[in-house]
Amino acid sequence: MDAAKSVTPGAVSHILANPSPGDAAEVPELVVQVVDLKSIGTGSRFSFVASDGKDKMKAMLPTQFAEEVRSGKLQNLGLIRILDYTCNDVPRSNDKALIISKCEVVSQALDAEIKSEAKKEEEPAIVLKPKDEGVVVPKPVNAPPVVLKPKQEVKSASQIVNEQRGNAAPAARLAMTRRVHPLISLNPYQGNWVIKVRVTNKGNLRTYKNARGEGCVFNVELTDEDGTQIQATMFNEAAKKFYPMFELGKVYYVSKGSLRIANKQFKTVQNDYEMTLNENAVVEEAWGETIIPQVQFNFVKIDQLGSYVNGRELVDIVGVVQSVSPTLSVRRKRDDETIPKRDIVVADDSGKTVSVSLWNDLATTTGEELLDMVDSSPIIAIKSLRVSDFQGLSLSTVGKSTLLVNPDLPEAQNLKSWYDSEGKGTKMAPIGADMGAVRAGGLRSMYSDRVFLSHITSDPNLGQEKPVFFSLNAIISHIKPDQNMWYRACKTCNKKVTEAVEGGYWCEGCNKNDAECSLR
Repeated sequence: MDAAKSVTPGAVSHILANPSPGDAAEVPELVVQVVDLKSIGTGSRFSFVASDGKDKMKAMLPTQFAEEVRSGKLQNLGLIRILDYTCNDVPRSNDKALIISKCEVVSQALDAEIKSEAKKEEEPAIVLKPKDEGVVVPKPVNAPPVVLKPKQEVKSASQIVNEQRGNAAPAARLAMTRRVHPLISLNPYQGNWVIKVRVTNKGNLRTYKNARGEGCVFNVELTDEDGTQIQATMFNEAAKKFYPMFELGKVYYVSKGSLRIANKQFKTVQNDYEMTLNENAVVEEAWGETIIPQVQFNFVKIDQLGSYVNGRELVDIVGVVQSVSPTLSVRRKRDDETIPKRDIVVADDSGKTVSVSLWNDLATTTGEELLDMVDSSPIIAIKSLRVSDFQGLSLSTVGKSTLLVNPDLPEAQNLKSWYDSEGKGTKMAPIGADMGAVRAGGLRSMYSDRVFLSHITSDPNLGQEKPVFFSLNAIISHIKPDQNMWYRACKTCNKKVTEAVEGGYWCEGCNKNDAECSLR
């Protein structure tokens, strides 16, 4: 077998012996084979068995690597190079699970599973060196006299490290005593972890009242240096404790929290899990440290926006700017404050356009920049947009929205190539027209939830957790010839009827015979 397409011997045993490497730079060449690859949960993550030909262990690929699997770049029996990882204890067992945070594909798929032949190699003998004390060293001839110096106190490595920890600030001690885990590696079954995150959004402290009593709650959105986000929620005493502590834009070390599967109805970030911090959680500000998170996008095509109308989930889009309006001043109802607004129209390769409302600084600064360069059809990527049914369907920025102009992203480059080659000459219709505009008289159209068939076929998990309702506008392409598309029904109760022997149709529900029936 080609050495370049083989596993690293002893990779699994090395991982087990070093469950949490201190730095990705310290990870040696670790190439393993992907065996028994399968999706878990909603299909956004994949688990497999990591094999080095001799030993195996359960493993999980990072979330951002799922696209490599779905696109076929990595398949079962393929090879990956592990760049960073951590090991978690498997509950109710002595096993460990490998959580990979960074990796790359070495080979798409091999023809068979690699299995090394067991060869018993002679282990090198272990040579014990005698201690310096008590060893008699013969004195060389004509050697100068030996001068004995007073013995100095020698500190062990552990003593030095402990002194450094004792002199460090609390947040620094937390970083020195435990390895900081990337958010992508966390899961509900993990034990102790420490994360280093920046507060990128902070909600208000709200009160609630339900059958179990009254209380208060607030949440924050945390982002690590890789751009991975998670929502953390605090209730009652924890909310009162941490609300004044968390400040927007600051960096913190967080530990002793718990994770659970995110409730899709209420989540505001792209993460399968959400975090809960109780009053025993540890939150310490990382003084003097900064994080500039990478912006991670989860783009939605314009023709797929229909299912997000008036929902809590925010969307990301990438598109070509078609037009930019002048800045308008809008008076806000709740405080009578005047705020700037600017509307832009963007298009993508789905052949649809959508109107996006930019507010505040995005309207005045970035919006003015887009107005100056609109003739060159710039590509923009916008993160965190709210989808509403205004004018059928439109988008609007919120406080945490991010807008990048001509970003260095593969999706932006592909869109630019499409627009230059064919999109520029294509006639594109606004998505709001397809979704059902507001009727005369102010009533909303019954077809405002209309989607395309591709929205259904592209999501295998649609409707698995709860029913999903939408409208379609389609043509019938096939009718099965071997069965009727109707049944004979009672004109009174609409239940199925049978042909009576004496003639007419008998209804069991009404317990009577009618001369006629309905075809339903």
